[in-house]
Amino acid sequence: MKRFKEILQSHSGVALIIVILMISILVAAALELNRLSRADIYSAANTSDGLKLTYIAKSGFYGAAALLINSKNEYETLNDDWANAEVLSARSESLFTHGHFRVRIEDEKGKIPLHKLVNGGTVNADIKDMLLRLLHLPEFNLDGRKSSEIVDAIIDWVDDNHEMTGAGAESPYYASLSMPYAAKNAPLDCIEELLMVKGITRELFAGTQEKPALSQLVTIYGTGAVSINTAPKMVLRVLSPDITVALADKIDEYRRNKSHDLSLVDWYKKVPGMESVTIKPGLIDVAKSNYFSIYATGVADKMSRSISGVMQRSPSRIIHWRQD
Repeated sequence: MKRFKEILQSHSGVALIIVILMISILVAAALELNRLSRADIYSAANTSDGLKLTYIAKSGFYGAAALLINSKNEYETLNDDWANAEVLSARSESLFTHGHFRVRIEDEKGKIPLHKLVNGGTVNADIKDMLLRLLHLPEFNLDGRKSSEIVDAIIDWVDDNHEMTGAGAESPYYASLSMPYAAKNAPLDCIEELLMVKGITRELFAGTQEKPALSQLVTIYGTGAVSINTAPKMVLRVLSPDITVALADKIDEYRRNKSHDLSLVDWYKKVPGMESVTIKPGLIDVAKSNYFSIYATGVADKMSRSISGVMQRSPSRIIHWRQD
């Protein structure tokens, strides 16, 4: 009888342990199910919020496009509505119950025209010199040799031959990379293609908080002449080796004065200090621009969604589109 009680007590202990283990497993399973359920809910909420912000960004993009289409001026200035898109951005804060958009518009004609750097196998010396002066600017922190290598590499990428230019690069160099490819030997199809060119890093292309973005100073669109009315100040500085930082600031200040006439290409001569500076004829103009980059971002709390693209104004169409 005593032996039977001992066995029963022993089995009861095992049963209790088994019950405790089962309860522990069930509790753990319930907690994990709860965590997964909450994760799915948060994920669905984030997806929903992200979708809303994408459409808010699209609203900003097409709002910016409308500004460009409705501009009836004979030439572009930085006083035009499209150049002050932050006004449109501010108004968006009252348009949506969840979030708002920020938009920025850039005149592609105000940038250095890479598509005119080479014509077949012939290099445009004026465009090359501008590009060299641009990369020599202290903001990029590149030495002279590195700047020259990058310009030579761009020339080799877009020319129609397989002969290496100076310190540039042709297919043998690109074939030696860990992910090999061939030199294009044709014009750029999009500005992002520069990332494939020897020496152009993502930092140089996209910029950082401390450094400018090369991608916002060069273009593959337009007639080939730079719009002095809308060019960024860094581009103004490379139109002539005689244009200093101080002179570029004065040019920018002059062209933002609404009382000044910017309809003639030599208006820059009226800027104090620019009387003796000459920019090569044909390098600049003030004609109406036709290509613009639009950057739109939908923002709410700490979340954002961005859209960018290039718009041709006449005929009106989007010729490049990217959704991040």
